[in-house]
Amino acid sequence: MEFSSKLLENAVQEMSQLPGIGKRTALRLVLHLLKQPQERTELLTDALMKLKSEVNFCSSCHNISDTELCEICANPKRDESLVCVVEDIRDVMAIENTSQYKGLYHVLGGKISPMEGVGPQDLNIASLIQKVREGTVKELIFALSSTMEGDTTNFYIYRQLEGLEVVTSAIARGISVGDELEFADEVTLGRSIVNRVPFENSIKAN
Repeated sequence: MEFSSKLLENAVQEMSQLPGIGKRTALRLVLHLLKQPQERTELLTDALMKLKSEVNFCSSCHNISDTELCEICANPKRDESLVCVVEDIRDVMAIENTSQYKGLYHVLGGKISPMEGVGPQDLNIASLIQKVREGTVKELIFALSSTMEGDTTNFYIYRQLEGLEVVTSAIARGISVGDELEFADEVTLGRSIVNRVPFENSIKAN
């Protein structure tokens, strides 16, 4: 792709680093921004800069938050004895959109993946185990994607919980094996949460 401007080329190059954005899409977005009034571009730039410099992560569940505790953890109407373990923030949003779940969350920040150099120490697993040790959590719902890495992470956490008084369950396999949670439709995801099964059963099923 030939560019008539080095500034344009640099902007397209940076835009194309975003996931799912190829060079042609990046060019279309950059040209669109060029056509906008300067104040619109400044608003976008300011929003992104503030997001990067001022965003917080909930001290309890590790969800993105504007305050120390996110709105979900701070909501007294949520069931704090029920914790849904998810990979990242997009999964929290996906489950919340079903309106089927009233407990809390724990965001791991990824999945165990030796191929990518991601081990248990790189995830928010220790804080999850500590949360269970404190005794307020009665049930953990494993809601990671049904991939090899997701199952490995589920099983690792399950083994760390041995000897602790907590029920473990996994979302029903209405989510297709190999699918990412964020792409599941809301009805299927909602049913998977409601019809969760004991984690021991999901091990036998695999």
